[in-house]
Amino acid sequence: MKDPAPILLVDDEPQMLLAVSMTLELAGFVNIETCATGEEALERLEATPFAALFLDMLMPGLSGHALLENVVRRFPGLPVIMLTAVNELEVAVSFMQQGAFDYLVKPVDATRLVTSAKRALERFRIQAENERLRTYLLSDHLEQPEVFASIVSRDPAIRALCQYIEAVSRSAMPVLITGETGVGKELFARAVHDSSGRSGEFVAVNVAGLDDSLFSDTLFGHERGSFTGAVGSRAGLIERAQGGTLFLDEIGNLAPQSQVKLLRLLQEGEYYAIGDDRPRQSDARVVAATLEDLEAGQRDGHFRKDLYYRLQTHHVKIPPLRERKGDLALLTASFLASAARRLDKPVPTVPAELQVLLENYPFPGNVRELEAMIYDALTVHKGGVLSTQSFRAKIGLSRSPTGETSSAPLSFPEPLPGLKELEDSLIAEALRRAQGNQRIAAEMLGLSRRALNNRLSRR
Repeated sequence: MKDPAPILLVDDEPQMLLAVSMTLELAGFVNIETCATGEEALERLEATPFAALFLDMLMPGLSGHALLENVVRRFPGLPVIMLTAVNELEVAVSFMQQGAFDYLVKPVDATRLVTSAKRALERFRIQAENERLRTYLLSDHLEQPEVFASIVSRDPAIRALCQYIEAVSRSAMPVLITGETGVGKELFARAVHDSSGRSGEFVAVNVAGLDDSLFSDTLFGHERGSFTGAVGSRAGLIERAQGGTLFLDEIGNLAPQSQVKLLRLLQEGEYYAIGDDRPRQSDARVVAATLEDLEAGQRDGHFRKDLYYRLQTHHVKIPPLRERKGDLALLTASFLASAARRLDKPVPTVPAELQVLLENYPFPGNVRELEAMIYDALTVHKGGVLSTQSFRAKIGLSRSPTGETSSAPLSFPEPLPGLKELEDSLIAEALRRAQGNQRIAAEMLGLSRRALNNRLSRR
């Protein structure tokens, strides 16, 4: 594992320092410093930000008790693990009341030592990420705007998501991206990777439909002879993503056995190739995406609770296009320019009524559906003003966000309005939504343009 900052070990017994540091190094901790006195420890703490402090209780000079009091006051948030030869409940309670993160009894159990160190580093990371997030959100700016250039939006909610992504991008913790189909989850996943500064690759895999064997082989690889047809060893995608980002799309459809293996990867940073009983280490950052409701999935037992909570350490929830219709004009212009380049055609003139049509459509397929509509319209375009005919064929102005005809019951005031009053109100609302365009208003009402004109003339 890559330590975010050094771990400081303080003990006046050289053998104890050696034993603790070697145990941590064998467990994968690579950034460890040691010192023998409380006075030296304070000097080190003043000069360097540390991720955790292991502190012996009994030392000559500045004792562990006194140093703990100093650290809690001067370096709040630094996890302190006390080392003591006294295995008594009162002593443990005293440490915790003073502000210690944990305590270990000498001789220190290796498993307990490593577990405590991992918990301390995780707490340090979370605190650092929360501070970064607070700074980013209060500043209302992006340090790397070029990373988000492919996310076409002026919506405040999308800008806030970009700021959030930039704030958590340097973290090693998982990111869960949720949203309806077509909102651009992979685009946001790439932004997480691009803003992270990671030198490795962005490796994407759709896990929907993969059984446990195929999932394990795809991600973790296999050894020669591990199954019929395994004529040679093969590295999995997790190895290709080393030092980079592994993007797991459609994570909500992951098989139960595969969920266990993914949880181990996230918790321990290790995995097993098929046919190999030796664990392999990975520092790939995992980003997962789904359109499924994982909260409901973990409640009904379809998705593991522990995996759900581990994945959503950082959560990016992308709003659907119907909730940010102010982006329609920007997206339309962007997709028209892109389609024109691909089709080697000039960018056409867009009729004013197209924007009104689009704003009155709920886009169940979101941004991807809009892009497909525009590409289809430009494919059949011959020249001049862009025709709205192909858009009208696809839209259907009376559909609900699910694409079905709405059958929700209407609410009426008391007393009931008369038919003439109701008709006038309905026509007025259709004209408002159509921004005064009578042709579009008539389509919303299921009338011909002539029939609407007749009704308007009688008002």
